[in-house]
Amino acid sequence: MKKNKYQALDKMQRYFPMNAGDGAYSYSRNSQLQKEVLDGAKEMVRDAIAEKLDIKSLLSASINTFRIVDLGCSVGPNTFSAMQHIVEAVKDKYHNQFSTDSTINVPEFQVFFNDHITNDFNTLFRSLPADRSYFASGVPGSFHGRLFPSGSIHFAHSSCAIHWLSKLPEELLDEKSPAWNKGLIHYVDASNIAVVNAYVAQFDKDMEVFLNSRAEEIVPGGIMVLVSPFSVYRLLKFFGSSLTDMVNEGMLDESLVDAFNVPVYFPSPEDMTKVVEKNGCFSIERIDLTYSQSKLVDEADAKNLMTNLRAVLEGVFISHFESKITDEAFARTILKSEEISAWMKANYEKPCQLFVVLKRK
Repeated sequence: MKKNKYQALDKMQRYFPMNAGDGAYSYSRNSQLQKEVLDGAKEMVRDAIAEKLDIKSLLSASINTFRIVDLGCSVGPNTFSAMQHIVEAVKDKYHNQFSTDSTINVPEFQVFFNDHITNDFNTLFRSLPADRSYFASGVPGSFHGRLFPSGSIHFAHSSCAIHWLSKLPEELLDEKSPAWNKGLIHYVDASNIAVVNAYVAQFDKDMEVFLNSRAEEIVPGGIMVLVSPFSVYRLLKFFGSSLTDMVNEGMLDESLVDAFNVPVYFPSPEDMTKVVEKNGCFSIERIDLTYSQSKLVDEADAKNLMTNLRAVLEGVFISHFESKITDEAFARTILKSEEISAWMKANYEKPCQLFVVLKRK
């Protein structure tokens, strides 16, 4: 039987929303890293709109609503800042492009906030800015699949989200596989090239679905901006060491750690170029590794950095280890603050992030 295109793509997909609510470890109170990523990309987003967006070809007197989506919006407040910035940049482009044409009215804006069905949309919409200059809607569902009608989106944005895989590579779950990542929880510290290749292959599959879906939804000439940070996730080694400590103390079964891997892959410019060119529906208008100043990293503020990562990763840990073990592992990692700070000062480069601008052909 043919699969309904609106159904989930894969029963093995797992959804790990950022920590909900506004508690001590909530994403809404611990997303400074993501804010720094967004702030570092704002001028590049504005430049992309000014240089690459042709509003005249997208809007008309009969179709004068500009539709924007934030893919992987989480719970704010960062998504609101990003969306307002895009709206203001599009307005500026409109005034520049139509300064002498009085027949076309200033467009209205509709913003769609998208994330998994388990995202805390209640907190998101309770904190929606009252002075926003757009109509807001929530769209629950994985961006590894279709979300919108064909040709309905003018601008798609995603920050700190596309590195999340739809599921773990199956090879990592097979003890007999060359990609069995024993004793480690991510590919970054793995010396086994089979582990890295498994992550790359899963990312390629996910991005193929992602790009095919967006190609259906984004109008010709529409823009998509993707931002993905990388370097901070090298600190996963410290979470992994906390789990190893617990194994050595008899608090945790070693096999549970061996079977655990964090489902994120951070693409290089080469990775992204390959999948976009294979897809063929988008032109690459810009693709760069950029460097964004991070106060948390520059000040070696390890405790706050770990708390930020906890707000992002706790759901992944709980799904595998359950709450008690997860809480202990994160508490132990926080206690490694001095060790982490020393490592950061000795080894940490300026944090790098991938910035991509695509245009629908």
